[in-house]
Amino acid sequence: MRVIRAEAMGLCFGVRVALHYIEGISDPENVTVYGDLVHNDRVNQRLVQLGFRRLAENGRDYLPPSTPGVLITAHGISNRERERLAAAGYALHDTTCPLVRRAHEAALKLDAEGCFVVLIGRRGHVEARGLTGDLRQVEIVESAAEVRRYPAEKIGVLCQTTTPDSTVMAVLRQVYTLNPGKYIRFVDTVCRPTRERQRALDRLLPEVDVLVVVGGRKSRNSRELAARAAERGVPALQVESAADLDPAWFAGCGVAGLTGGTSTLDATIEGVHRALLAIGVAETAPALALAGVGRGFSRTVPGAL
Repeated sequence: MRVIRAEAMGLCFGVRVALHYIEGISDPENVTVYGDLVHNDRVNQRLVQLGFRRLAENGRDYLPPSTPGVLITAHGISNRERERLAAAGYALHDTTCPLVRRAHEAALKLDAEGCFVVLIGRRGHVEARGLTGDLRQVEIVESAAEVRRYPAEKIGVLCQTTTPDSTVMAVLRQVYTLNPGKYIRFVDTVCRPTRERQRALDRLLPEVDVLVVVGGRKSRNSRELAARAAERGVPALQVESAADLDPAWFAGCGVAGLTGGTSTLDATIEGVHRALLAIGVAETAPALALAGVGRGFSRTVPGAL
């Protein structure tokens, strides 16, 4: 079995900056991480090892435990929430991704222009909460099916930074269709690393029989990569580490593709790559002995995550 890697995959620069920042904090025991730094269990376990306190993602409605510092995660928070923490006396360590900041500024500008804001994203997602937390008129839609005629003459549309282009275009078309004659302004806030990984995957898929996506279970962009493959008829398996790989899943596979979400550590991807190569060696050796060297084989592997 051959393994082909996507041209663009793994950690984005925003996550790299956040990881570098936390390593430079000299008193981690005095800092509470405000939710998941990124949606990667290995990273969050590392924070505990370093001595950071952690607040659960669903615990953000409460003030953190009695540490003098609070670390704002890469997904960002609303200005309202930031002011609440500052007013409570916390020293804030901010690792918000610069591209999330850009999306937040775009949302505030649309609101200031008097627009009813439509955010294309996931309801309940921490980034979506931050982007909408300061807006007066806003609705989050996850698909074109949720779009409606909005009670305003001016409509602003923007995106959670990890939204697939296909979803963005479908929602935007429906906004125009159901709101004829209205002022509609679209701001493209999908981040470049997300788009690069999606396009690299599109180039990879025609070359592979199956796809392995390395990423946390809660990582939206990792799940979207797996779903993108499945939509194009390529079975996809999402794993958090090499330990999740089952050699039987690759039985008869000729070429496996490999990609990783934007919060996946380089070392984790390399570990999965090595494990896939080992699976390929174990699978190919008996096949070559039986079928003859140079005789190709491939089979579509059933099942997908």
